[in-house]
Amino acid sequence: MLNKTPWWKYLVVVGVLITGSYYALPNIFGNDPGMTIRGARGLSLDQTALEKVEGVLQAADIVPKSVTQDSNGIQIRFNSNEDQLRARDSVDANLGSEFSSALSLLTGAPKWLTESGANPMYLGLDLRGGVHFLLEVDMDTAVDNARQRYEDDVRLVLRQGKLRYRGIRRSDDGVIEVAMRNPTQRAEAIKTITKELGALRVDPDEVREDVLKIQLTDTMVDEIKSFALEQNMTSLRNRVDQLGVAEPVVQQQGLERIVIQLPGVQDTERAKRILGRAATLEMRLVDEKNTVEAEQSGQAPPGARLYKFRDGRRILLKKQIIYSGDSIVDAAASIDTQTGSPIVSITLDAAGAAKNSRVTAENINNRMAVVYVELTSATKKDDDGSVELDDAGQPIRISSKIEEVITAPVIRDQLGKRFQIEGLDSVDEARDLALMLRSGALAAPVEIIEERTVGPSLGQANISQGFMSVMVGFMLVLVFMLFYYRMFGIAANVALAVNLVLMVAVLSFFQATLTLPGVAGIVLTVGMAVDANVLIFERIREEIRIGNSPQASIHLGYDKALSTIIDANVTTLIAAVVLFNFGTGPIKGFAVTLSIGILTSMFTAILLTRVLVNWFYGGKSVKKLAI
Repeated sequence: MLNKTPWWKYLVVVGVLITGSYYALPNIFGNDPGMTIRGARGLSLDQTALEKVEGVLQAADIVPKSVTQDSNGIQIRFNSNEDQLRARDSVDANLGSEFSSALSLLTGAPKWLTESGANPMYLGLDLRGGVHFLLEVDMDTAVDNARQRYEDDVRLVLRQGKLRYRGIRRSDDGVIEVAMRNPTQRAEAIKTITKELGALRVDPDEVREDVLKIQLTDTMVDEIKSFALEQNMTSLRNRVDQLGVAEPVVQQQGLERIVIQLPGVQDTERAKRILGRAATLEMRLVDEKNTVEAEQSGQAPPGARLYKFRDGRRILLKKQIIYSGDSIVDAAASIDTQTGSPIVSITLDAAGAAKNSRVTAENINNRMAVVYVELTSATKKDDDGSVELDDAGQPIRISSKIEEVITAPVIRDQLGKRFQIEGLDSVDEARDLALMLRSGALAAPVEIIEERTVGPSLGQANISQGFMSVMVGFMLVLVFMLFYYRMFGIAANVALAVNLVLMVAVLSFFQATLTLPGVAGIVLTVGMAVDANVLIFERIREEIRIGNSPQASIHLGYDKALSTIIDANVTTLIAAVVLFNFGTGPIKGFAVTLSIGILTSMFTAILLTRVLVNWFYGGKSVKKLAI
């Protein structure tokens, strides 16, 4: 029995080693202090913006390591943390509100490596530093708002059906009670409401003959809560994006809570302001008669006001608001099947639909503008840059209002509950507009019930200690295996080193986030990775003791230990999968690295060590094994 390895196994091992080393390579270059600059509220940045940024850096006497621009914004790399902080202050002080900036860490890997898809693995909040928020969604308000919308819908349906009622009220338990003027119309009212608003539960009052009761079903309440949580997460993701964070985490925790992690962000107050800012949309008619004169003179006539598009063009709008973003219940971007141009489909609530129908019927061939409105606040600073305080010693905040026209399409026909916004330049713009319409305001209030800041120094300390723990465990295992199993120990040690490289490669390839519990999973895997080799080597020693030849002992040792290795690793993998599915953030991080380590260690322990042992002993006349 010669223990020769087939040629295809050599190809597999070499292929995995080359691929793993390539994807693990970006992690050895480290990170540089950097800053990401993006357009606020989804604005794209052009060459002029890049020149502005470079001018600000030059005026502040800051020489960056590099300045690049891509679809994600302007990336600036600095030589030191001091330059990074000075640059942030200069950018915030000199660039307008159309820019948003945030500190970040940028990989030092060569461009050719990152462009080919090889990127370093992400570092979690506990390793990189940043801000952690736990937000709780006010589900009672979300359900109450839904009841208010349905109450308005019921009024509209009854009026359209010419069914007269004395009053509509909501009881303390949320039931909508409708008192009909004519009790004989109650059955017809129930039939009409059920037909138009079929999702509601409509029942006659058992005591009062003229009253019917309307309430949300349990399924509807669950859907409203789920929608409120989903829409809030979408809105918060949109807001978090303005921070310029490279790898933000916005994820659901339980049925009513949202976890937000912003790696690299240290300004807690700024993050809280962005997460809690108020933004909405307003629909206004364009003053077609006085537009030209107002745009030329810069003066608006009574009852109108001049606004600006994002590109700076002026437009005259009437002061009366048709409806605001609160009336929009849904928005979706799509392509017009007839013209092939991008559109946004809008769905309004009952009140908004009634106003929209009436106003658009009276203004066909006129334009209706979509105005983005945002209330912001900032800390007031002195000329020297220090924060001004009030008499109570608290920072003085200055409120401001941003108003800009997104689009002003022509009204082609009378609109109602559902209509389309046309005149958009691209599909991306349509998607952004739909996102703003859905996410301009939160579906339900949120409260920050927990906040935690991890400083960059603590994150670096966690990285150093985690790296040290991995290395100490790694070296101790290497020494033990080499001392106890001699030549076979060398094969196990090579497999262990390759196992670490493959783990890093897999984490980097899938862009997984490495957290401190994930480091614990790696340390555990280092110890567990040699378990399979210990089983194999002890089985080989046992075969030698019962009188088998060295070559036969190697063959039987690997074959007989295989089932035990698979059983042990599969049971551990099942436990890791359960931890990932039912655990929260830190536990998930531990489960991810543990699962990856189990799979890579099975490859290295079973296949790689066999290839190495066969390469050294296979095809030879061996009288004694160094084991």
